[in-house]
Amino acid sequence: PSAVEGIFVEQFIHPTLGDRWSASRATKEEKEGEVFSYVGKWAVEEPKVYPGLENDYGLVLSTKAAHHAISAPLDEVFDPKGKPLVLSYEVKLQNGLDCGGAYVKLLSESEEGIHAEEFSDKTPYTIMFGPDRCGSTAKVHFIFRHKNPLTGEIEEKHLKAPPAPKISKTTSVYTLIVRPENQTYEIRINNEKAKAGSLLEDFTPAVNPPKEIDDPEDVKPADWVESPKIADPDATKPADWDEDAPVSIEDPDAEMPADWLEHEPATVPDPDAEKPEEWSDEDDGDWIAPQVPNPKCQGVSGCGPWKRPEIPNPEYKGKWFAPLIDNPDYKGPWAPRKIPNPSYYEDLTPADFSPIAGLGFELWSMTDGILFDNIYLGTSEKDLEQFIAETYAVKAPVEQALEAADKAKEEAEAAKGKKTSSSNADEPDMKADPVGWAKFKAQQFLDEALADPKKALVERPLTGGVLGVVFATLIGML
Repeated sequence: PSAVEGIFVEQFIHPTLGDRWSASRATKEEKEGEVFSYVGKWAVEEPKVYPGLENDYGLVLSTKAAHHAISAPLDEVFDPKGKPLVLSYEVKLQNGLDCGGAYVKLLSESEEGIHAEEFSDKTPYTIMFGPDRCGSTAKVHFIFRHKNPLTGEIEEKHLKAPPAPKISKTTSVYTLIVRPENQTYEIRINNEKAKAGSLLEDFTPAVNPPKEIDDPEDVKPADWVESPKIADPDATKPADWDEDAPVSIEDPDAEMPADWLEHEPATVPDPDAEKPEEWSDEDDGDWIAPQVPNPKCQGVSGCGPWKRPEIPNPEYKGKWFAPLIDNPDYKGPWAPRKIPNPSYYEDLTPADFSPIAGLGFELWSMTDGILFDNIYLGTSEKDLEQFIAETYAVKAPVEQALEAADKAKEEAEAAKGKKTSSSNADEPDMKADPVGWAKFKAQQFLDEALADPKKALVERPLTGGVLGVVFATLIGML
């Protein structure tokens, strides 16, 4: 564990929640009465997938397809005004992430204080940060709640183009840094920059409303002309313009092929067809043999009535329209006039977030086994770097090596299975091709012997024995 201190540091040293963390017991009204909203279970345990270090515990979301909520208070309320905010925590998606969140909330101070047993989606928060995924949508949330200085209303500000999360069964560390000196933020994933920008420019709705807005009382004048072009009123249709001429006409130069059989139908009754025995002329009507292609039409250009093919009509012009000219009355697109925005304000320091009193996970997930560990909330980037170096940077290489070994094993087994399947499919028939069959068996034995000689001899003793005799005979002949 790391000795780095901060406003809130949690490394889950012991395999128990202890007194610090409390699962929510918030309820909701349903037909049968009040029921618990958050039935998902929490546990503190070692990872089951790619464990990096021994006795390295984490907070685990343990129930599939359930709402989970758990929180912990800060020792003292943290007021971020004028201070850097540095937040980091690890996420290990042991079973992947099909549809659900793995984000953390920094809970706002309130007059009532933090009531962990009532923690829910309605609990006010200052910042929400971390990965979320469902279907094709995957992003790292960064949302902060901003207070309107005129009305006092709270509005969520969402990062416009959030980065994609790291979906991996090995540990990932997510970091958020807010720097008040220039009102900027930076998001890091696994200690690498994933996104950075301005609190004043990169969020929606924008922190500051526009200075001017459209006048809602302004209306477009009735005589306002927005069409830049009009039909030329002085233009007339040419005298030789035939609007009724067809698009296509018969080709006057076409001639019927010499082998075209005009008096032969394209199909004839099937001469081999017979009326079914169960056919009743009285009930089913007169039986008619099915049609088949006329054999006389095979090898010739065609049968039946011949028609000239269609070609584009050189005289076709279509409907006549007067050409367009510039509209002398055109005034351009109309827009309402601008007036001062009565709701305008200017907040140049949105990093002065509301005070923070706690930290919690309030999540829905279709996947279980999501492990959280090594949570750091503080004001020092230097301390954070040391904290990550002593936690994530120690376990990550071990986990990644285990994952790489596992993938290599799977690929080897898949390749072996493919080779065995292919070999069995290609095995010659012993009676039809005894020489080919013998060569196949010998090559099969040699391939397996190169990988594991002992296993090859145990599984294929006959082939091994025959090859041994052949080899000894060849040696004796030298």
